[in-house]
Amino acid sequence: MLYRLRQRTADEGGFTLIELLVVILIIGILAAIAIPSFISQKNKAYSSQAEETSRSMATAEETNLTNNGTYTTSLEELHKIEPTIPSLATGISGLSLEIPKGTSSEYKVLVKVTKVETKTSPANPEFWIERTAGGETHYECLPKEVKWGCTTTGEW
Repeated sequence: MLYRLRQRTADEGGFTLIELLVVILIIGILAAIAIPSFISQKNKAYSSQAEETSRSMATAEETNLTNNGTYTTSLEELHKIEPTIPSLATGISGLSLEIPKGTSSEYKVLVKVTKVETKTSPANPEFWIERTAGGETHYECLPKEVKWGCTTTGEW
């Protein structure tokens, strides 16, 4: 019995250096394919979060108009109306609210994304919703023509 154990350990030699290098090469190729795809998905998630926050802010503005007859003038008021609106969300650098002076029929909400991981885009994406005095609502974004985010028309 002891002879068989010694014989078995002598027969098992392990992997050769070439085999280990081939495995490392295959893992490297798979990582080179997967990492850019993962970063792209993260960027899409940040853009979607910004779009959703813009919509929530616009909905809160419309709710306040219905309840009080005017639009809000601060992000704090928007947060009181809709608690899901973050003051500073993960991935979102800035939320801003613009109410043109002297009007109660226009607003513009803006959300900027800063955690974008790309070398090709010079600017971080911005998503905004604007309501004009005529009641028209525009959904716009910058920069245009990126894989995730804005379309070539600048609308979303």
